[in-house]
Amino acid sequence: MGAAPERHSPTPTNRELDQNASKSMGSSETPKISLVTTSQKAPAWSRSIFNLDSGFKGVMLIAGLTVLGIVGLIVAELVQRSGLAWQKFGFQFFKGSSWDPVSGDFGALPFLFGTIVSSTLALMIAVPLALAVAIFVTEMCPPFLRKPISFATELLAAIPSIIYGIWAFFILVPMLRGHINPLLIKYLGWTTLFKPPDYGLSMFAAGVVVAIMIIPIISSISREVLSVVPQHQREAALALGATRWEMIRMGVLRNARAGIVGAIILGLGRALGETMAVTLVIGNSPQIAKSLLAPGYTMAAVIANEFNEATDELYRSALIEVGLALFVVTIIVNILAGLMVWTVTRGVPAGARGQ
Repeated sequence: MGAAPERHSPTPTNRELDQNASKSMGSSETPKISLVTTSQKAPAWSRSIFNLDSGFKGVMLIAGLTVLGIVGLIVAELVQRSGLAWQKFGFQFFKGSSWDPVSGDFGALPFLFGTIVSSTLALMIAVPLALAVAIFVTEMCPPFLRKPISFATELLAAIPSIIYGIWAFFILVPMLRGHINPLLIKYLGWTTLFKPPDYGLSMFAAGVVVAIMIIPIISSISREVLSVVPQHQREAALALGATRWEMIRMGVLRNARAGIVGAIILGLGRALGETMAVTLVIGNSPQIAKSLLAPGYTMAAVIANEFNEATDELYRSALIEVGLALFVVTIIVNILAGLMVWTVTRGVPAGARGQ
């Protein structure tokens, strides 16, 4: 008997393989995943213009415009309320020295003079002391004294201005009249800046109390600016053989000058607008005197003292125009501050300006 022939299963051709693959793909129940299909099925709110990004941008835009709107409303109100005085006096209002509510004659020059002189005097006293405190705390102070001195400095900034004014009226003014002013008259009287009579309540007393008030502001900001100066600046200066003072002058103060200028400008802004403390010690006399020991007046002080007493429309309009002048002076100071910062940082690399 012969052997039975072997049966071979037919080998599928390439066409059959392609057909089977297409059938299996067509009958598969696995859902197709597509990024395009997924994005099209996103919620409707996420496809609207009020999504998170555009909403956040809108909120920030509203916040910025709100600030501009507030400034614009202040300017518009000041200009509108001071229109009566502006129509009657014009620019002569800022040149006149007479302030007579009874006869209706108003001039703001004594108040401009008192504001500028007292603020300048306060800066001359406060800036050296504030920078000295900041340099001592950041560069020379022992570690166990650093926190107490910093806390005491910040505590001075938290004291209300009326407390400063009461302290200055009962303590500072008698001390100046009894001990400091006689020495200034004796040794600096030839400059005509410290000439008798000495009433105690004076431009000098106002400058001193404002200087005490702005020392914490300038010192705190300057200390923060000095503390972020890179340590390698100090080490490089010392490695080149510089002394401690040379290292601070060239390696620290030079890199922090922009921040220090900003701190001084903030202190000047506080000095220009200070009201209650100055009102209690400046003497409130609308006159222009060469001596710093004579009484004076400031724009903020005259508004605080006389606004409630202004029953005449012209009188009230004149006081509001004084407020407008104070606002303009503040704007001019800010512009000059920007120019000063630009002058200081001119030529400095962008990365070094943050130091």
